[in-house]
Amino acid sequence: MTTPHVILLDPIPADAEATKASISASLRFVSADEPILTAFDAGAGRGDGIFETLGVSDGRARGIDAHLARLEASAEKLDLPAPNLAQWRGGVEALLAALPPKGQASVRLVITRGTDEAGPPTCWLTGTPVSSDFPERTDGIRVVTLSRGYANDVGENAPWLLVGAKTLSYAINMAALREAKSRGADDVVFTSTDGFALEGPTSSLILRQGNTILTPAIQHGILAGTTQSDLFEFLQDDGFECVYRTIEVGELLRSDAAWLVSSVRLAAPITAVDGEAVPTDLELTARMNAALLA
Repeated sequence: MTTPHVILLDPIPADAEATKASISASLRFVSADEPILTAFDAGAGRGDGIFETLGVSDGRARGIDAHLARLEASAEKLDLPAPNLAQWRGGVEALLAALPPKGQASVRLVITRGTDEAGPPTCWLTGTPVSSDFPERTDGIRVVTLSRGYANDVGENAPWLLVGAKTLSYAINMAALREAKSRGADDVVFTSTDGFALEGPTSSLILRQGNTILTPAIQHGILAGTTQSDLFEFLQDDGFECVYRTIEVGELLRSDAAWLVSSVRLAAPITAVDGEAVPTDLELTARMNAALLA
């Protein structure tokens, strides 16, 4: 597999004009094995930072506008300096030019608070070719439901919990996936203490009930999903009614089909919930993934 590419980004203030020359001067390719963080960086020591991961198909980054908007929103939630979106777009374009023109890849954007509360953030991007073989897209995944430990409205009542930000603090998410593996499952659907389905540790939840496609409303303590948004656009054009609302946990078993969707794995159909088999829609799954890869 091709060696990953890494770019260090010297941040340009968000309110400054980012010209082609200034963007180019602010980006520096470094070796994938070159150290780029100090031991005192807040991202490494505290998980104090944010990131985005974009899927790439044949040289095209999917949903770049949505990912950049979410990066900006996450920075605001964490009181990090606002990113200059033109500069970050230039960084993504530089990585796309360096990656193989055919096949699939992932591009990651990272901002940490750096080494000093008043100093500049640490910023970098990575571009990594990935296999196009994702059996989960066709074989499906078994999920378990795990409580996130708070109510559905926590995002409105406790914004300091950062539930709507894509932060580097992923220890809980990874622990949840390990718990799923220990139970013989592949992935997780987080639930609220008041009985609602939320999202996966690294993915968004989508259900089909007849001609209606559902996903949890983003104001209810979940991360806005870029892949989910792209799929809603495709599905609306395909004749489905797409709805954001609260989803009771029991609806996972009563729906006609369900998926966990994310930028790189794309749409993975859920085949079982807590050990109980659930219906799948493989024909729609194939069309959804084809639309994302187009």
